[in-house]
Amino acid sequence: MTTTTTAYLSVSHNLSRYQTMTASEPAVKTTTAYYQANIGKVTSIADFVGNYRLLSYALKAYGLGDQINAKALITKVLQGGVADSNSLANTLSDSRWKAFATAFDFAENGASSVSSASAAATTTNAYAEQQLETDQGQNNVGVQLALYFQRVAPTVTSSYGILADKNLLQVAQTIFGLSPSTSATDIDAQATALSKLMPISDLQDPAKLQQLTTRFTAMYDLTYGPASGATTSLTVSSNGLSANQPAATSILAGVISSNGAAIGKSLNAFTGSVTPMFSSSLMMSLQRFRLGG
Repeated sequence: MTTTTTAYLSVSHNLSRYQTMTASEPAVKTTTAYYQANIGKVTSIADFVGNYRLLSYALKAYGLGDQINAKALITKVLQGGVADSNSLANTLSDSRWKAFATAFDFAENGASSVSSASAAATTTNAYAEQQLETDQGQNNVGVQLALYFQRVAPTVTSSYGILADKNLLQVAQTIFGLSPSTSATDIDAQATALSKLMPISDLQDPAKLQQLTTRFTAMYDLTYGPASGATTSLTVSSNGLSANQPAATSILAGVISSNGAAIGKSLNAFTGSVTPMFSSSLMMSLQRFRLGG
């Protein structure tokens, strides 16, 4: 069995092939065929929301599969559209609603726009990507989280967007060893500290985003345990990491060693002191964590 880092890199370096394989899965082909054959019959928001199979497919494509029963909320999001900065889609903390309303912009572009060839392709591709991440999560949740982070992080416009997304926040907490209990601290202080630990500009730089993602997978293995079952003894000191460091640890060296002082100051904003890197609460949280949507 491979480590989380190796498994993630295998998928990310061959993403098109994995996406094609996922789209060819019998269940995915069946649901996609239904969507393609019936989305053109939609003439209103009511038609769309009233068709369970179409709606569930569209919601899953944008990571909102668990919201299938929130018909009133979905209707209001679609009715408001995204043109008005004060619309519901633009004011909800979960940015996935804005992406959903943008893709199904009945308010601005009309019902016919959601069934155009380009719109249908965007949705079916997004559905296959979501399914790919879900499939990977069956073997390793760390890989699923890494793929999600790689896909969604570049769309975030502020640190508040990371704090509002439980999956992005989980990745940030894992990279920097933050206990989930830090979410109870002042939101503005968290955002300020997070912007220093993980600047938004880094998320929009492909090279830096990839580096952060592989650091996450390495830290995931070190805290949760790699799929191979290999373990390592690791200590965090004021000078950084010290241990018999495997390859995964070397990936993390830049996170702690070269920026130890700056990271320590930023962590103080979350906790008042530097959080132990491998707290029991963090490990328990990782063990319980599952992606939705």
